[in-house]
Amino acid sequence: MRAMARSHDNVTDGTARTTAAGNRAKSQVMAAIGGLVDEGKAEWNHTATGDIELRLLSGEVFVLGEVSVTRVE
Repeated sequence: MRAMARSHDNVTDGTARTTAAGNRAKSQVMAAIGGLVDEGKAEWNHTATGDIELRLLSGEVFVLGEVSVTRVE
């Protein structure tokens, strides 16, 4: 019995769909955060490392990395 070769197209399509979904989710999160900034409920600045620091008026501070959000304070 011969083994069938796996198609790399399925893997590529799956990766592309996952990436697209991640990009949509990230865009939605950034839009929501931008809304907080526009409403005066938060401030954001770029850090020296290129990340975004988000400071809520309630005192919480977050670093928005490329693929993660980390609470600092």
